[in-house]
Amino acid sequence: MSPLWLNIRYKTIIFLYFADVKSILAKYIPERAITPAFDLVVGCNVHLKIVNERVTRHGDYRKKSNGQHQITVNASLNKYRFLITLIHEIAHLVAFEKYGRMIKPHGIEWKQTFQHLMLPYIHPDIFPTKILPILANHFKNPRASSDTDEKLSLALKQYDPDNDKNYVFEIPLGAQFRLYNGKIFRRGDKRVKRYECVEVNTGRIYLFNPNAEVELLN
Repeated sequence: MSPLWLNIRYKTIIFLYFADVKSILAKYIPERAITPAFDLVVGCNVHLKIVNERVTRHGDYRKKSNGQHQITVNASLNKYRFLITLIHEIAHLVAFEKYGRMIKPHGIEWKQTFQHLMLPYIHPDIFPTKILPILANHFKNPRASSDTDEKLSLALKQYDPDNDKNYVFEIPLGAQFRLYNGKIFRRGDKRVKRYECVEVNTGRIYLFNPNAEVELLN
């Protein structure tokens, strides 16, 4: 039986066999999703790494030089966002294997694959009833990141642990906020889909995703 390495938070690496994966998944996803997610991980021969939070992404997929499929997911995600992220990354693996590496990472092939893989999980036994309509609407045309869907992002945020973060679109016009790297910005107007914000120290203008998490400054 092939081994699976899981890099748990605090970067402690534990050597496990596939039979042990269910107990690990149980810590991170809804109970009714454990068995189908386990079957998907095993069936795709995934090398799954559960890691410390990365502020720039929830998860990623890459095919290693030895041909192994590696998927990384942030340990800090709430169980619903973790599940969506896991299936999102597995959809990359499946789409690339089916259609070839020349397809766009978030093109039509990936979208159709993601929709197909996610469909069994859009169920009241797995997600809260109040999220289901928002989730179903999102998966009519899934985006590269669920964070770019304001309604879904806000709905999922309700299940995050309490913190002092706000989304950029919640910051009042002209108010200042601090980014994870300590830089301070002033929120400006919305330009099409993103917000124009000025870095206070340099005066340089940056465009922010509406659902970027930041710290509002008084």
